[in-house]
Amino acid sequence: MKTISLAWTYLWSRPLGAALNLLLLSLGLASITFLLLVSNQLNKAFERDLQGIDVVVGAKGSPMQLILSGVFHIDVPPGNVPLKAVQALQKHPMVAQLIPISLGDSLRSFRIVGTSHYYISHYQAKLAQGQLWTQPMQVVLGATVARKLGLALGQTFVGTHGLGEGGHVHGDSTYTVVGILAPSGSVLDRLILTDTASVWKVHEDYTAVDDEDRQIMMDERELTMALITYTSPLAAVSFPRFVNTSTEMQAAAPALEITRLLSMLGLGTDVLRAFAGVLLLTAGLSVFIALWSAVRERRGDLALLRMLGAPPRKVAALLLLEALWLGALAAVLGVLAGQGMAAGLAWLLQLDNSLLIGGMAWPTELWVVPAVALGVSLVAAILPTLAAYRVSVLALLQGK
Repeated sequence: MKTISLAWTYLWSRPLGAALNLLLLSLGLASITFLLLVSNQLNKAFERDLQGIDVVVGAKGSPMQLILSGVFHIDVPPGNVPLKAVQALQKHPMVAQLIPISLGDSLRSFRIVGTSHYYISHYQAKLAQGQLWTQPMQVVLGATVARKLGLALGQTFVGTHGLGEGGHVHGDSTYTVVGILAPSGSVLDRLILTDTASVWKVHEDYTAVDDEDRQIMMDERELTMALITYTSPLAAVSFPRFVNTSTEMQAAAPALEITRLLSMLGLGTDVLRAFAGVLLLTAGLSVFIALWSAVRERRGDLALLRMLGAPPRKVAALLLLEALWLGALAAVLGVLAGQGMAAGLAWLLQLDNSLLIGGMAWPTELWVVPAVALGVSLVAAILPTLAAYRVSVLALLQGK
């Protein structure tokens, strides 16, 4: 314990140098922590929200836009498709399950999604309060929506046109909260779910001028997209081609588009990873120089310790423990800073309303950070520790 305490005292005997080394090492570790957190949480969000969805069918346009808007609800959809066309797909022998998705309105940036009960059962979500809707204009709130908007069972609200704030308010169409979902960690947490007929009713009541006009609208009803599960993995080869060539819709494979997205994001993460590597290398060199200088400056102290009976291994342990103290402190500060960066990014981009990304998480991969911190410190301390171990008391006393 005396050796550990003495190593701590030696570390801060030159506070400016120690603080600089600590800052450099912490910044590199914070960058690694940030990368690991965001990468892990993105992968978990993608895997969680894509589970069981083999293909998304919607209006022609960008396939990635279709996936981001229909599965993750973080983009605007490319358009609508005829209801009759989607109903025809539902009868296709390769389709095991089809979940309709109708978008268009929102409440304070939380999307109102017209769908079926299958959407909730698909993600195995459970009700925390109330029940599922049994008729149009009843809604079930995701856990995040209920918490942030402060809505409870029986309360009513009106939506606004569009998927963001500032749209036209549908004042004559009132929704009633009949259920609140328990937190599931899925996309459902941040959605307001209702029957598909609710979305049609809101817009038909707003635009129809008479019964004849309403009948025309009923015949021309549309959906935004459909989430489809195949009956067999072999359908992945032929079904998208069938949709893309035989209909006016497009089929987008989530796995393929997310792989493309992650490859596009890869350049940015590579740059940040290289930046973290440079910081760690610089920090390692700085720690090495500081410890090497410490051996030279403390030659008298080391000689005195040897004369008082300290064996060479204990003298060398002083330098090694000093480096380990620095690595341990940097690991704590680096992890905290990385967690803060991830939480700050989530707050700045409001990712808790989209991908549930934030700080204060500890995936298994994060154990790499303290390991790297201690590894860099140990590598930097090897030569200075050997020099301290080989200190000759006789040479020091002779002034050599």
